[in-house]
Amino acid sequence: MADADPLRPGTPATAAPSSQPAPAGVGHYWARTREGWHKVPLPLRILAYIIGFIFLLWLILFITKGRFLKHPFERFLSGRLERTVKVAGDFQLYFDPITIKFRAEKMAIANTPWASRPNFFHADLIDTRIAPLSLLFGDKYRIRWLELRNGAADLEWSPDGKSNTWTFGDPEKKGEPLDLPLVRRALLAGTRMRYRDPRMQLATDISFETVKAQDTRFASDIRFSGDGTMRDRHFSLRGGLLSPNETVTGGKNSLALRAQSGATVMDVSGTLPGATEIEGADLRLLTRGPNLALLFDFLGVAIPETRTYRITSALTRQDDEWRFTHLKGRFGDSDLAGRMTVSMPENRLRLKADLTTQTLDIIDVGPFIGYNPQRLEARGADGAIQNVGGAPRILPDAPLRVEALRNFDANVRYDVRRIRAPNVPISNVGLTLALERSLLTLSPLTFDMSGGHVSSDIEINARGRPVRTRYDVRLSPTPMGKLLGRWGVEESGTTGIIKARAQMTGLGDTVHDSLSTSNGRIAVILPAGTMWARNVQLSELDIGTFITKMFEKKLKEPVQINCGLIAFTVRNGIAAADPIIIDTKKNVMLGRGGFSFKNESLDLAFRADGKKFSLFSGQSPIGIKGYFAKPGIDVISPELIARGGAAAALGIAASPLASVLAFVDIGDAKGAACGPVLAGATAAAQRTKSGKPRDDVGRGTTSKEESGKDNPKEKKEQKKKFLGIF
Repeated sequence: MADADPLRPGTPATAAPSSQPAPAGVGHYWARTREGWHKVPLPLRILAYIIGFIFLLWLILFITKGRFLKHPFERFLSGRLERTVKVAGDFQLYFDPITIKFRAEKMAIANTPWASRPNFFHADLIDTRIAPLSLLFGDKYRIRWLELRNGAADLEWSPDGKSNTWTFGDPEKKGEPLDLPLVRRALLAGTRMRYRDPRMQLATDISFETVKAQDTRFASDIRFSGDGTMRDRHFSLRGGLLSPNETVTGGKNSLALRAQSGATVMDVSGTLPGATEIEGADLRLLTRGPNLALLFDFLGVAIPETRTYRITSALTRQDDEWRFTHLKGRFGDSDLAGRMTVSMPENRLRLKADLTTQTLDIIDVGPFIGYNPQRLEARGADGAIQNVGGAPRILPDAPLRVEALRNFDANVRYDVRRIRAPNVPISNVGLTLALERSLLTLSPLTFDMSGGHVSSDIEINARGRPVRTRYDVRLSPTPMGKLLGRWGVEESGTTGIIKARAQMTGLGDTVHDSLSTSNGRIAVILPAGTMWARNVQLSELDIGTFITKMFEKKLKEPVQINCGLIAFTVRNGIAAADPIIIDTKKNVMLGRGGFSFKNESLDLAFRADGKKFSLFSGQSPIGIKGYFAKPGIDVISPELIARGGAAAALGIAASPLASVLAFVDIGDAKGAACGPVLAGATAAAQRTKSGKPRDDVGRGTTSKEESGKDNPKEKKEQKKKFLGIF
């Protein structure tokens, strides 16, 4: 019984509290834990549940190695790829501890129905470590480690070029570009890759094998070798990829590759961020061979042929472009520098280049326009001349590769500081080339020549057949003394200038064919000025003046040019004088005839009629005959020989003084109105100084009958026997 409370009689006293707490039970502990857990905010509790669930899943997978997922994996991947996927051996799929470990033995992925092989991929063993976040984010899977044994991959395009074996899903789905996962390190054994592309006519088989590297900084060396054909050209390749040792942080894979086809060799060396990671690669390219066009032939790209070349450049891939920078080398006896990019926008090859040459040898220009580089290499400038039907021919007849032009587009800028040539004073060449869907334009193509400037626009339209070429070449006013200085014209004292333009359009896929079918006009204009030249009076055929000045040692006297026009109308490759007229202080020089782009023959005649009486005048034409490659001047013409015979006859019949009558020129030449001459007008528009139509110039025809049939007086002029043509 409890003691009574002394302060409150009759009331039992309360029991004294114990100094020892009562022990808590298990139920009480969990109750307090639940009470504390419920005090945690709901979002944190949900997050904790998720983490716990993930950890539990990770633990189950880690303990079981995920082997129970084998059949679900086959079913899921087969449905996703729409290809049968089978794993005949061991299967593992789990987190280890963070990266995803995937291991499968005897795995095979079936091919598309149209493919030439039953399996797209198969391997005795595939063992990988995959970065998990790359499966959710980013456009490429990141594989930190890959081991592949006796693997084989079949990469193949369909014959119509619409589908390929690595684009999964619907077999009729449009084929996508090959996009490899990023592999940091790999070990391959007995692994092969087969690639076929009927459109590029490419077939290759490559073997891969990993061996222990000799360099202690590297763990392994992936060796590869193979061969194949591309556009019916055989090639071989070999090389190695050194993977960095695990102890080397930030190490890069070191690549060495050599590809060769005949005498064409390409060496690539440098580093890659990963075994299959090309973006941002730091590579060096060295290529050499007998003809740069042979290298681009592998891409189905047509470029001008070259002589023997050797070129180096830095090489990397950035923003879906292959970039060739710090390009430097030589072709033939010329240098080359610049940069180039190769890309595939909308699955169509595009080249962009910015190139420069400090000194371009004239022999190296030949292959650019169709001359055989081997002939030029062996014979120099003579290699540009061929014998066709017993006649020399110089216009190149190498066909334009129309089919290759359809395979790609291009934008090229090419600048040349100077051209090394003994008789061609050309420098500062600038070329802008654009190729867009088989339309090739060289616009502008410019260069400086002897103080003048040539600008041209050339358009080659290969979108239809036959190929249509349009030429427009313009020579700005150029000092005659500089331009013709190499042919006897004295620069000092010569004030005359020359300007010219040629506009023609022709059909055909060679330079020769396009010019031999061309139509258009060529005009060279000589404004007023003076010209000093040796033997210039001989070209005017004032024999008396020439002989007098020769003996008086006054040969160099300037010719006063009032105006001049040397023009040709071109019809179906035949160029006829329309007109040739040069008005000087003393004479009017006229020309007839023309030339042919078809057989490259020349048949021109020039004669001079004096404006003043001359006691000694041959009044006979100088002829230019032969061919473009081998022209000839006929100074002693039949006309002059006939006059000499007449003089001899008169001398015998009468007296020696009478023979002079055969060379008398009464000086009745009609001066030219310079307006139509300086405007480059046709013969029909030419006028005498008094304003009357001229009847002594051609009509742009190459037939004697046509040029004189409508003008009796012109027929009479024909009797003076200008040299005929054709």
